[in-house]
Amino acid sequence: MLLYQPQNGYCYNSDTLALFNFIQQNLKIFKNITGSLLDIGSGSGILGLLVAKNYPKLILHSLEVQKDFVFLTKKNSEINNIKSIVFEGNFKNFSFDIDSKDEEIFDIIVSNPPFYPSSVIKSENESLKIARYNDSLPLEDLIRNSSKILKQNGKFFFCYDVKLLDDIIFFSKKHGLNIESLQFLHPKQDRNSSLVMVYLRKNSKSLLNILPPLFMFDDKDFTQAMIDIYKKCDTYSIKINMEKL
Repeated sequence: MLLYQPQNGYCYNSDTLALFNFIQQNLKIFKNITGSLLDIGSGSGILGLLVAKNYPKLILHSLEVQKDFVFLTKKNSEINNIKSIVFEGNFKNFSFDIDSKDEEIFDIIVSNPPFYPSSVIKSENESLKIARYNDSLPLEDLIRNSSKILKQNGKFFFCYDVKLLDDIIFFSKKHGLNIESLQFLHPKQDRNSSLVMVYLRKNSKSLLNILPPLFMFDDKDFTQAMIDIYKKCDTYSIKINMEKL
């Protein structure tokens, strides 16, 4: 998959590819993946495009708040021949203009949202601030609004700062979403987890399943597990100067 990305600004990284792998692992038990898919904070479009490419019966919708990334989501959808209905706006207060009488319109939602706490030191790059820090999309807004637009038994996949797992559990229960599965990502085998990948389902009563941990690096190189994920995703990036467009 060919992907244009900004020369100066947020670019997708291994978190997104690990999240896609997590999504695939949890969708294995379902025989027929169909319906409507939403990628919240699509950036260059990579996560939604990977899911739509591997589950072609899904109808992809992408939501992005930054104009440059709206352009990239559309461009990357076109060059990869994957239809995506792209919306521009902030998920905190966005209303989807879709021909549906019901507010519950999506079967699957995926997101690699801004998850760093607003208290940490921020980048001076405004685009990076919006993409990385959760004051642009607070956790409760993400979970509450996703629950509202998910169909009954709908699925929501996202990744987040592991230090906020307690909040994830609290807000998920508060807004009617059950945690079906978790996977913890560690920089190395002897390091604490830095990221948690989460699978929520609406109106589910299933018991929690915790997948084996995913380790990113073995010394200075990627682990074999991460190498396999990169091979499976098979992405190639081209950096472009957005100011010249």
